[in-house]
Amino acid sequence: MTVTLENNKLRVVFSEHGAEMVSLYGKEKQFEYLWQADPQYWGRHAPVLFPIVGRLQADHYRFAGQSYEMHQHGFARDQDFTVVKQTKTAVVFELKASNSTKEKYPFAFVLKLSYTLHAESVAVTYTVENPANQKSYFSIGGHPAFNLPMGDPQLDFADYHVELTPHKERQQISLVGNYTDVAHAVKTTTNDIALSHKLFAHDALIFNLQAEPTTLTLTDAAAHTGVTLRLENAEYCGIWSPYPAQAPFVCLEPWWGLADDVTAKGELSTKNAIHALPAQTSFTGKYEISVF
Repeated sequence: MTVTLENNKLRVVFSEHGAEMVSLYGKEKQFEYLWQADPQYWGRHAPVLFPIVGRLQADHYRFAGQSYEMHQHGFARDQDFTVVKQTKTAVVFELKASNSTKEKYPFAFVLKLSYTLHAESVAVTYTVENPANQKSYFSIGGHPAFNLPMGDPQLDFADYHVELTPHKERQQISLVGNYTDVAHAVKTTTNDIALSHKLFAHDALIFNLQAEPTTLTLTDAAAHTGVTLRLENAEYCGIWSPYPAQAPFVCLEPWWGLADDVTAKGELSTKNAIHALPAQTSFTGKYEISVF
């Protein structure tokens, strides 16, 4: 089942499976901004990453003396959510812990994905609730993919760039295989990133945002058409396109968590960038996608 929110500028479609945005259509440009999940390259649109971001060492972790298997980016993106609220301009999807999720992740949780349609943007809110009487651990993130080129067949992937604002020095975290290498993160003042397929030869570009408000703008040199992600409190962001495939899309990903570090020992409670959520409390992460 799908849910559609629409105004005179945008038509946005969401699937109950994964609570995933599956279409972001701009009426003015008559253009589909969101990648349409061609499995030749990548069969998803904009999945939620929960309760981990990235990959675990050997796809396993330990908690309270037990070992659990969980694959890249967790399980929420492959679960059917329930619509718990819907208006003309907003929809809220919900996923609760179940016997099947507890086989992979032993915690009680309520995960809510809220989407609100504005004039030319969609606001996204992730809420993680811990209804239990004990602390839980999680990471969460977004993975929206955007079509390139954007509406102009004369342009190519390499005609686009991603600008991070405010312009400032940030840490860039490299990947060694599937895992982060935080100890060897480097400081960079590169705030305008010219895209090329080879840019992703070592997987995603990862920046430490320190939970400061940050804007990512994807567009061509003349700024004819593009998307802007305004990250309210994301701790990290990833920029990714599959390599060596010449995939006609790029992902701009707000993260509250990271893949296991190369030094990870497998304990969830000490995992790098993990969130510890006290009993009977909740966490909120927010970002907004605008089109032009």
